[in-house]
Amino acid sequence: MGIKITGSQLPNIPWENRRQGNEEILWRSEKNPIIPRNLIKISNSIFNSAVVPFKDQFAGVFRCDDQCRRMNIHKGFSSDGINWKIDEEPIVFQSEYPEALLSDYKYDPRVTQIEQSYYISWCNGYHGPTIGLARTDDFKNFHQLENAFLPFNRNGVLFPRKINNHYVMLSRPSDSGHTPFGDIFISQSPDLTYWGKHRHVMGPKDFKVSAWQCTKIGAGPVPIETTEGWLIFYHGVLTSCNGFVYSMGAALLDLEEPWKVIYRNNSYLLSPQTIYECAGDVPNVVFPCAALADSDTGKIAIYYGAADTVTGLAFGQLEEIFDFLKKDS
Repeated sequence: MGIKITGSQLPNIPWENRRQGNEEILWRSEKNPIIPRNLIKISNSIFNSAVVPFKDQFAGVFRCDDQCRRMNIHKGFSSDGINWKIDEEPIVFQSEYPEALLSDYKYDPRVTQIEQSYYISWCNGYHGPTIGLARTDDFKNFHQLENAFLPFNRNGVLFPRKINNHYVMLSRPSDSGHTPFGDIFISQSPDLTYWGKHRHVMGPKDFKVSAWQCTKIGAGPVPIETTEGWLIFYHGVLTSCNGFVYSMGAALLDLEEPWKVIYRNNSYLLSPQTIYECAGDVPNVVFPCAALADSDTGKIAIYYGAADTVTGLAFGQLEEIFDFLKKDS
């Protein structure tokens, strides 16, 4: 028995077979970018966005920077996970905590289904970047919770189930600017309000070992539960002579103690190489934010932001990713 995805079947997962002769572990959709920068009238760019299965179709929360260059998040729906209808107006949150609704910006959302509810986490501008949290059951009404952490923090990603009776979240403590450093940490909560048991998961690697992730790293899509551990995709950053370069890697975390790393890539899985990844508002960026997985076939579809401008889609098979991860760790 090989590694298996623990979870639901997703027979309608967006999918394209690998082209003959393509030996990449992850391969790009021929339709990329699947979401252009101007899909809605007000958008300057649509990228770094989250997608989940919803009522036999798909729902998503999308980072849309408007033509005033304000950062906000919008909901959208799709029948196939590729062709999207995104709301022109940002999500309006309700909350019994008026202070929680104060926000200078919202960006880089993730969406996690836990039981029958969907939880949105995003970088929330509250006296600097912190982790905003909200819940929806229908993608019509959105209830905002208290911010998870103090500023400064980014890349908050909830696990899709409780572990040892606690909610668990990955994050990347930062500073107030375009952080030139960053490690992934894990935190636990009994109620999604009070967070503690903060533990280090992993940090940047030495330049001589793995330069693509030597400046900083951050969690990407919601972790995928497998029989061997939690599979996570994450971004890593190289500081080049022309600025930051963002690429994608993978790691496997222990099922019951997910701050323990079992395997982790030295080589990247996907790096900015196409024109839509290398040219845009912020060049040379591959930034994963969502992954769909089918437990029956092991197919995985990864949504990623490209050059902080558009949204791309890449595909891979669980066993191939896992084999590469073990050999390259």
